[in-house]
Amino acid sequence: MIKGFGGVFWRTKNLDTIKNWYNEALQLEIGDWNGTMVKNESGSETIFSLFAETDPYFPTEQQVMLNFQVHNLDETIKHLEQVDVPLARPKESSEFGQFVWIEDPDGRLIELWEKS
Repeated sequence: MIKGFGGVFWRTKNLDTIKNWYNEALQLEIGDWNGTMVKNESGSETIFSLFAETDPYFPTEQQVMLNFQVHNLDETIKHLEQVDVPLARPKESSEFGQFVWIEDPDGRLIELWEKS
């Protein structure tokens, strides 16, 4: 029945700031319609995962966390350093791959993932 995710939508009080940050930090070209199309590449995956209300994996006051799969996490970290986006947590590795976290200007935690 489900073909895939159709989008991620949320509200912000700082629309222009958020658009510019996502463009610079994550190189997502946000259009005049305040959105962009992210097309999955072969080998990428979209995970739908539920967390308990008290799970500490991401801030409990944050209802949704974005996870972007990247080609090369080390190159992504270098880019983030160049545009002055600090890591919110250091790089971690697990059987699922490597992960880092950053925060957008609204304080929203974002996970970046390089699949193993």
